[in-house]
Amino acid sequence: MGLLATIRASASALTAQRLRMDLIANNVANINTTRTEAGGPYKRLQPVFIPDRPQRSFLTSFRAAMGGQLPQPQGVLVSRIQEDATPTRRVLDPGHPDADAQGFVEYPNVDLVQEMTDMLGATRAYEANVTVMNAAKSMALRALDIGG
Repeated sequence: MGLLATIRASASALTAQRLRMDLIANNVANINTTRTEAGGPYKRLQPVFIPDRPQRSFLTSFRAAMGGQLPQPQGVLVSRIQEDATPTRRVLDPGHPDADAQGFVEYPNVDLVQEMTDMLGATRAYEANVTVMNAAKSMALRALDIGG
């Protein structure tokens, strides 16, 4: 994996983790949203990540056909954003405008503890990829010093 491929992989991870943080912020902001345009309570959103495969050149395809190694995944993509299938919370609150005939209100399936845990994971992954990019940049600068 070359220097630019390393930076490209880290950059894709930074973008993916930033989107993950945006979704977490949206989930927390809507933790008490009981009515949406689609009807019913807000549904927790989460990203689905897939590996980003590099473009296969003729040379890599030829090497693969001759028994060589295929290139490793280089980065990450968000394939889609999906709603969490966890059931919503039903809370007895007969005075709420969205209460049903029995007085229950459906609240979103957003768990604050889960969101905070996901936020810490996204933050750590983001920091780790920034560290990788800084290390790659430092290596490139040192290589230039050797050549000069």
